[in-house]
Amino acid sequence: MAIVEEIIREEEDGTISFGNFKLSSKQKVSDFEHGGDTYKVKTFEEITKLEKNEAFLYESYPGTAVFHFEESEEGVVFDMDAEGDAQITIGLEENVKYAVVINGEYAETITTGIGGKLSFSAASVEDELTNVEIKKLD
Repeated sequence: MAIVEEIIREEEDGTISFGNFKLSSKQKVSDFEHGGDTYKVKTFEEITKLEKNEAFLYESYPGTAVFHFEESEEGVVFDMDAEGDAQITIGLEENVKYAVVINGEYAETITTGIGGKLSFSAASVEDELTNVEIKKLD
């Protein structure tokens, strides 16, 4: 079962992992320090949400487990697990075009609007990680 028992953790490669979609009641961790930033996570079977420095960064319906989440100038990369398909929203730059690639296959191109939110669906088979890459095109 691919979940993050401690709700959020730093990985040896410098990325973070977070979320536990197996919880029946909401759990949260505030003030998690990583790379000079402060993270807050809320997670359970219905939703997983991540904030960075009090700003929106990640949200999924239903809840997910996210592994090796990494942001860069080029976009975001992570692996995720869920009990089925998940609707995921990521906070990125405003008015920028991004390609969404799932398990190495192009899924769609999305341009963020005001607020920089990008939403997409990702199919997941429980206990099999789904790789997601969001690549900046502009």
